[in-house]
Amino acid sequence: MTKEELIAKCAKEANVTKAQATRALSSILDGVTRSLKKGQKVSFVGFGTFEVTRRKARMGRNPQTGQAIKIPASRVAKFRPGKALKEAVKR
Repeated sequence: MTKEELIAKCAKEANVTKAQATRALSSILDGVTRSLKKGQKVSFVGFGTFEVTRRKARMGRNPQTGQAIKIPASRVAKFRPGKALKEAVKR
């Protein structure tokens, strides 16, 4: 499902315009992004939890040349599905 398809579905089911659904979805995504940027967890009970984790610096290899390269430490977003989502997908 694409963002546009999700907007259309939300608009239809909530009986609002696509513009209103777009603003609502954008607001939710912006809120999640801002919270993760601050290092906070974002939890939707039953759906899942978004959080930021740290990856340590490590050595890697350039696949074209085989030369060793240093990969710097970074912060990455991580999603853990909730119990209800796991069960829904399992079926």
